[in-house]
Amino acid sequence: MTPRIYVPRDSGALALGAEKVAKAIEKELADRGIEAKIVRNGSRGAYFLEPMVEVATENGRVAYGPVKPSEVKSLFDSGFLTGGHHKRWLGAPDKIPFLARQTRLTFARCGVINPLSLDHYKAHGGLKGLQNAVAMAPAEIVKQVTESGLRGRGGAGFPTGIKWKTVLDTTADKKYIVCNADEGDSATFADRMIMEGDPFVLIEGMAIAGVATGATKGFVYIRSEYPHAVAMMQKAVEAARKTGLLGLNVLGSPTAFDMEIRVGAGAYVCGEETSLLNSLEGKRGVVRAKPPLPAIQGLFGKPTVINNVISLASVPVIMDKGAAFYKDFGMGRSRGTIPIQIAGNVRYGGLFEAAFGMTLGEIVDDIGGGTATGRPVKAVQVGGPLGAYFPRSLFDTPFDYEAFAAKDGLIGHAGITVFDDTADMLKQARFAMEFCAIESCGKCTPCRIGSTRGVETIDKIARGIEPEKQIELVTDLCNTMKFGSLCALGGFTPYPVMSAINHFREDFKPAPVAEAAE
Repeated sequence: MTPRIYVPRDSGALALGAEKVAKAIEKELADRGIEAKIVRNGSRGAYFLEPMVEVATENGRVAYGPVKPSEVKSLFDSGFLTGGHHKRWLGAPDKIPFLARQTRLTFARCGVINPLSLDHYKAHGGLKGLQNAVAMAPAEIVKQVTESGLRGRGGAGFPTGIKWKTVLDTTADKKYIVCNADEGDSATFADRMIMEGDPFVLIEGMAIAGVATGATKGFVYIRSEYPHAVAMMQKAVEAARKTGLLGLNVLGSPTAFDMEIRVGAGAYVCGEETSLLNSLEGKRGVVRAKPPLPAIQGLFGKPTVINNVISLASVPVIMDKGAAFYKDFGMGRSRGTIPIQIAGNVRYGGLFEAAFGMTLGEIVDDIGGGTATGRPVKAVQVGGPLGAYFPRSLFDTPFDYEAFAAKDGLIGHAGITVFDDTADMLKQARFAMEFCAIESCGKCTPCRIGSTRGVETIDKIARGIEPEKQIELVTDLCNTMKFGSLCALGGFTPYPVMSAINHFREDFKPAPVAEAAE
């Protein structure tokens, strides 16, 4: 049997040197005259172990990592093609503690398969959901997704089934499915991992959405900063067309659905659904006032389903295993699993898919291993640059939409950024306002002007100019932005600002003036 070596080509692994490792393995194979197949898979998401090389042996796959190019020769000397021991030996990938503790539904194939092999995809359970869907009435598919409890994984947590039902029930000559892959939040990489490691699951999810709502065309809007994801998705779409997964007769059914990949131009605000629609239409990426809702009057004025990558990629498992299976995971109104992305000053950074319900403390201290610096954790920002800063006193908060909302926080796209005790929370609050000012589309006054005034006011606090008065002013300003902004950019900026003020008030006090020597 020809040895099979897996080397990730995911952006995160490439950034850590995976390409050099792959080339070193190729050279070593040539020098030793060994025939082996190198498979460029996606990452499993344990980035602290990347580049993680795996080899298929008679006893299953064996992982090694993080591997340096200079260590490849010693790997071969240690007999790694048969799972031999080496200082980088990790054993069976699914037994690695970080991966073994996960509940992988959406990411079950990530890092396991060749991302561009449909045969590999099908061999690992792919297309079963779509096969079931094309044999069902559209209303039955929508009912299944609704009963599963799936909510939007892009940030708002809106029930996916309600969106789909609205589009299904709206009469029109053309309907669209739009995938929001403009993953712009700090500490988020789940969308990218799916597109680079298991692109067919997103295509399958979009095709199911099309069958369910009567939409015949789909668009994936990917941020320009993701060139590898763009290339992977384009190749996957071409392969899907050739094999009948997309086209006039999806999987041989009478239903038509095709899709295209579109690239954004780098505007953070285009992650907001109506700005994204304007951008797709070739217009300036500014927020639209609602109503009308995109589900009724969306892309080119037609009924449109807009879902995040993870929302759509979660649909195939629901249609394969059933609504009850998916709903059995989670807590409260937060059902299924959530891909938690752990980043920042943290020891074990990476993607951790788990059912809703783990506490923030478990995620940061147990899974993430605390800070990389070894210093105490001071704050954790959950939900990207618009998420609240949680102090250790709130680490008992379960990962659940309603639980976070009750603590004036939000889960968002489930990105977690860890800060140690050297972080200055006044500077972080200023950054939130500055970020909003820079990224604002400029359409509404509370966001456009409020964020600029916010930066100025926080600067006055830093200079010790009537700090209590300025804090009162910032609080009032945040209230106006929260309730007066057209979209979440201005509406959610108060979350990081006010949480920094409320939980880390000591950072907003003027620095003590040294007493003059007597």
